Amino acid sequence: MTTTLKVATVQFEPTLFEKERNLARLEALVTEAAQQGAKLIVTPEMGTTGYCWFDRAEVAPFVETIPGPTTDRFAALARARDCYIVIGMPEVDPATNLYYNSAVLIGPEGIVGAHRKTHPYIAEPKWSAPGDCGHKVFDTPIGRIALLVCMDIHFIETARLVGLGGADIICHISNWLAERTPAPYWITRAVENSCYLIESNRWGLERTVQFSGGSCVIGPDGAIEAVIDTGDGVACVEIDLERARARRMLGEPVFEQRRPELYMELPTTTFAWNPLDFFSLYGHRPLPKGRRSQVAVAQFAPTGDANANLDRIEELAGAAKADGAELVVFPERAVTGLDAPAAVPLNGEAVARLIAIATRHGLHLAAGLAEDEGGTLYNSAVLVGPQGVIGRYRKTHLDASDHNWATPGDEWGVFDTKFGRIGLLIGHDAAFPEAGRVLALRGCDLILCPAALRGALTSAHAGTAIAQNYPIPTGADPHHWHLMRARAGENNVHLAFANVLDEASGYGGKSGVFGPDTFEFPRREAILTAVEGVVVAEIDTTNLDTPYPTNVVRRKDLVTMRLPHHYLPLIG
Repeated sequence: MTTTLKVATVQFEPTLFEKERNLARLEALVTEAAQQGAKLIVTPEMGTTGYCWFDRAEVAPFVETIPGPTTDRFAALARARDCYIVIGMPEVDPATNLYYNSAVLIGPEGIVGAHRKTHPYIAEPKWSAPGDCGHKVFDTPIGRIALLVCMDIHFIETARLVGLGGADIICHISNWLAERTPAPYWITRAVENSCYLIESNRWGLERTVQFSGGSCVIGPDGAIEAVIDTGDGVACVEIDLERARARRMLGEPVFEQRRPELYMELPTTTFAWNPLDFFSLYGHRPLPKGRRSQVAVAQFAPTGDANANLDRIEELAGAAKADGAELVVFPERAVTGLDAPAAVPLNGEAVARLIAIATRHGLHLAAGLAEDEGGTLYNSAVLVGPQGVIGRYRKTHLDASDHNWATPGDEWGVFDTKFGRIGLLIGHDAAFPEAGRVLALRGCDLILCPAALRGALTSAHAGTAIAQNYPIPTGADPHHWHLMRARAGENNVHLAFANVLDEASGYGGKSGVFGPDTFEFPRREAILTAVEGVVVAEIDTTNLDTPYPTNVVRRKDLVTMRLPHHYLPLIG
């Protein structure tokens, strides 16, 4: 059976109060895509009616049941054209009279299934209830298809649920705004779940809201395979579902390597209460006071000679100190080297020398090493300062380069410091969205990630012409998408990522310090390109003198808005 399939994304600007005009235009665009051979055609969120409704009363004349007149209309088109169509519309439940922001998948046989937006954006509570149907994958003759609506995809859990459910394709319909598209979160969800993502976004201006366009088809490797910059239009491309079914990220079988037993926090709501109260409950582990700090990342190519590596670490630490750094993060196994690692004990000479470097320069250092504890070897990272070892973390998600020598760790590393609450991850750990999320749920302000990652961690935006207005950035951007920027933003943490730079061996660097707010422009970040050295950025973990969190790293807005009752399958 063939696994190739032509798919299409439709970009469209609906008009409030002109439902019939919207439906006719959508029919025309869907027909255009079908005429080009598309068998799966995706249209925007709320494309039948427009989006920016004041309240229930205003949208009431335009809501419909599913099935209903609109789904019947597109079912007839799907039968005539032998295709599958995704439509976004305001739905009314006849049993409760509640309204929902819904997506419906319609095929030649009629309605296949629907999804009610589970994670409402600021606009939905004016008229819509949160979706109550969970996150389903629909088996069809053309593949396994999942539906998500706009804000749903901000949350790592939603796409992961359907990825684990076997989705070949996520059809993501949206009214995306505030940033240049194709949006980095769209790319991240496709990459981390190794599936296709068909993005249908609206464009234009509605009630002062500027929408971003950029509808696209994204491959399992994050490549943009088809895109519409702005305006109404259709983009078609042929895809191969076997690429999705391989389930590989950065060359690794990430679903097989998950550690659900370590993800038990995912269905919890640690940020439902004021975190300044929650984390100090019973006097246990209150959040550190926090401060403004200068954090650096260093990238270089470690060798098999620990003394030579430590010499290079001292040189780079001195350069970072000269640039004002107080904390420096070095790559994975920066101390002991990547090949045939000579493991060292935590209380041995190598770590003692790392502490001595920290002491001489008045710095805190995080660095990776191969650790030997009583003959058992781990891929570890240590956080040290002039006071000695502050903490150690053992890599929990081992990749192919670890399996022939390392034992996986079985606990997270979270440490309270003057910089704030710090969590540690190592390289491949960051490929798993669950890892950063657990550290965020434990209250981390800052994640340090020593890494030795190959593969594409970033992608550029060519900066083609676009008819959008401030504050949406335009123009070329060499780091439009960076996986670690997404990890920082989705968890509202600062993230310091130090990668190995050894292009001959496939390690491309792209180290950086990333800020906690995805939609803050200009971004609070600093990125190293393909050069050895260090880069420094300021982080802020302070809070105003109030009983409530005033800093996004303490409020964790996106973490707070999670709906964990949907997430139980993630720990199964």
